Amino acid sequence: MRAKAALLVALLVLGPLPAVAQSEQMDEAIDISRMLLNPPEGVDLAYGAFQRGYYLTALRLAERRAGQGDAVAQTLIAEIYANGLGVAQDIPRAISWYNQADQNGDVQATFQLALIYQSGTGVTQNRQRAARLFQKAAEAGHAAAKYNMGLLHVEGEFAEPNLVRAAQLIGEAAEAGLPEAQYDFAVMLLEGAGVAPDTERALELLALSASEGLADAQVEYATLLYMGALGERDATAAAGWYARAAEQGNPVGQARYAMMLAAGEGVPADIETAAMYRDLARRQGLSDSNLDNVIRGADPDVRARGEERARYWPGVPPSQEPAPTAPTSEEDDTLDQPLPDMLDTLPPEISEMMGGED
Repeated sequence: MRAKAALLVALLVLGPLPAVAQSEQMDEAIDISRMLLNPPEGVDLAYGAFQRGYYLTALRLAERRAGQGDAVAQTLIAEIYANGLGVAQDIPRAISWYNQADQNGDVQATFQLALIYQSGTGVTQNRQRAARLFQKAAEAGHAAAKYNMGLLHVEGEFAEPNLVRAAQLIGEAAEAGLPEAQYDFAVMLLEGAGVAPDTERALELLALSASEGLADAQVEYATLLYMGALGERDATAAAGWYARAAEQGNPVGQARYAMMLAAGEGVPADIETAAMYRDLARRQGLSDSNLDNVIRGADPDVRARGEERARYWPGVPPSQEPAPTAPTSEEDDTLDQPLPDMLDTLPPEISEMMGGED
C-alpha cells in the first residue's frame, strides 16, 4: 500500500524543481491526499479535486462515473476539455460530453451547450439551437439560462419579441442573485420597460449588483446617488462607486472619478490621479472636454506624473516601485516534513484508479 501512496504523490509532484516550487507542490500533494483519503461528508471527490485546481485527478475520478451514465461527472469532464484545464483544449470532445450529460438530465450541461452554440466556439454558430437549449435550461430553473432567454426576448430575433416576458425572466434571474440580471432588471424598472416602474427596487438591485463587482452597475448606482435618487445627493458615496468601476478599467467610471478628483468633490482633490484616470479613459475612446480643460490647467509636473502612472497602469512606474528587500538566509524546511500517515491507506476507488495491487 505504501507503493500506491508513493505513486499518488509522484503523479502530483513533478520534479526536478526549485526548492520553493517543490515545497508548494508537496503542499498540494498533501492537500489532495487529505481530500481523497478523508473527504468531508457529502463531498464529491471529483468535484472537490476540480475546485482545488487538481484537474487531472478530477478527470480520472470522473471518468469511471461518467462511463456509467453519471450526468454530473460527464459535465465535469466536458468542463475540463472545454477550458483546457490540465489537458489540451478540445471543444468537439467537450461538446460530446455535454451532449451526453444533457441527454442524462444535467441542466448545467444544457446551458453550457447553449453558450457554445450561441458564440460559435469550436462549432458552427447556431443561435436558433442555442435559443432552444436556453429555453430548456430556463424551464428547468437555471437562473443564467433565464437571463439569456430574457435577452433573446428583448432582441426578438431568435425568440418572440416580448418585453413583458423578458422582464419576467430577467427578474427571476435577478432574484436568484445573478449580478448581470440584477443590473439589467434594475434598468428595466427605472425605465418601466416590460414592468411597472419601481425606482426603490431598482436602487436595491443596483446596490446588490454593484457590490458583486459589476462595473456597469457601479457606474449607474454612483450616478443615481450623485443625482440624489435616495433623497439627498451623496457625492461621497458616488465617488466611492465611481472609483471601484475605474479600478476595474471601466472608461465611464474612470472619466467621472477623474472629474471628482480634479474638483475635490466627494473625495480629496488629487490632480495627479485625476490625470491618470483621464488618460486611461481617453485610451478607450472616452473624452470629456470639461475634464480636459481642468487637467490642462494643472501643474505640468503633477500632470506628467499622472500620465506616467497611466502608461504603467495597473502596475506602477519604475520610479515609484519600492526598493527590493534583501534576501534572507533562512532555508525553507518544509521539504523535510513527513507525509501524513493517512497516505498508508488509500480507499478502494483511489487504489483502483492508481493501478491495482502492489
